[in-house]
Amino acid sequence: MEHVSAFERKQRVVIIGGGPGGYEAALAGARLGAEVTLIERTGVGGAAILTDVVPSKSLIATAESAAAIRDAAQLGVQFSVRGDSGRPQRPEVNVNLRAVNRRLLSLAAKQSLDMKADLEKAGVTIVQGEGRLDGTGRVVVSTGKQGADFDEFEADTIVVSVGATPRQLPSAMPDGERILTWTQLYGLEEVPEHLIVVGSGVTGAEFASAYSLIGAEVTLVSSRDQVLPGEDADAAAVIEEVFTRQGMQVLSKSRAERVERTDAGVVVHLTDGRTVEGSHCLMAVGSIPNTAGIGLEEAGLEMAPSGHILVNRVARTNLPNVYAVGDCADALPLASVASMQGRTAMFHALGDAVDPISMRTVASNIFTQPEIATVGWSQKQIEEGIAQGEVYRIDLATNARAKMMGIEDGFVKLFARTGSGTVIGGVIVAPKASELIYPVTIAMEHRLTVDQLARVFPVFPSLTGSIADAARAMHRVDES
Repeated sequence: MEHVSAFERKQRVVIIGGGPGGYEAALAGARLGAEVTLIERTGVGGAAILTDVVPSKSLIATAESAAAIRDAAQLGVQFSVRGDSGRPQRPEVNVNLRAVNRRLLSLAAKQSLDMKADLEKAGVTIVQGEGRLDGTGRVVVSTGKQGADFDEFEADTIVVSVGATPRQLPSAMPDGERILTWTQLYGLEEVPEHLIVVGSGVTGAEFASAYSLIGAEVTLVSSRDQVLPGEDADAAAVIEEVFTRQGMQVLSKSRAERVERTDAGVVVHLTDGRTVEGSHCLMAVGSIPNTAGIGLEEAGLEMAPSGHILVNRVARTNLPNVYAVGDCADALPLASVASMQGRTAMFHALGDAVDPISMRTVASNIFTQPEIATVGWSQKQIEEGIAQGEVYRIDLATNARAKMMGIEDGFVKLFARTGSGTVIGGVIVAPKASELIYPVTIAMEHRLTVDQLARVFPVFPSLTGSIADAARAMHRVDES
């Protein structure tokens, strides 16, 4: 049998996990001519597509529609039906949660199938099963229902993309019926009468916002002074004010000690002795990487105390042929970051041109109503002297387009480098802020100044006009 050297055959790439990072790595690897095998235990797209990003944002889209109907009267749009007397009556707006959940799970499944078709078309081999490392050059996959059947795959390059799962607390173990993680919400058939959300970070705030808008009474238990403690303080203040205005109860400086299921629902016991009774409880207390028990430490990978895999700016671990991408790595837990890491890892591993990832120019978004979009340095970092910059804020209440749309809450905030005026960050609080942040992100990526940003013609009237207005307000006269 003739021996084939590693330089004569295709490079063998094995990817464990088919989330956004694994999917993009597989596509990039196949397009660069590698022999790619993707190991996935549930379905292509992973948790991001099947139980996290796609279904949650689909739910939020429903909540947006409900809010639009609710607020339509402010714009002069009225809904009515004819009663028995022939006089018009205002109809009730109800959300059929069973239909909503059926739709969003169907959307997620279809997206997964579309992604699988893309991989198969590109020539990627997809294996369903649980993958684990056997050293640095082999991946073992359990494919049987009881884990009794195994396949082995030799690999020149391994990409670990195993994601993360909701953190569970022994004092509040989810039962999938009354005490829930965010992956279990989609089994509900009716809007909860009273949903208690424990945790006021991004996930807790998003679901609290959505369920409040579709008709649930919501209590948000926050251990900090303010909701969204890791975000821009002004943005968090706007969201908390909106939450309170729409009837949500926000319990600040309150920590849940345990959650008890009762015959009627749940009781959340707080550490200060108070209790909160509700019909359901969502535990939104963070996530943990799925890195335990898959041979990573045995192979010699360096791990953070949290269980995340340590990687550099091209997603490479301390082992030259092993990369880690997505929520299992020590990077921003965003689908966009996972996708970029997946592509970058393959470009680097297979010798293509690669630009190391800069987390500083990654835009992120919180899908509350209104949304919060951020990029770059924060105002807190500027105030603490970590970054040298100037801050300018303009409220959307002054924007003509916002007035036309009935938008009362939100703002645009730009950060520019002291002296040069280079854009170093921004915050936008607005409906669809996720779309509005893009020009600020481009300005950061290409190191544009506020004057250069201001020279771009925005449509009038438009919400993006406030970005141009903020940039013009930061103009500095050259005194040299």
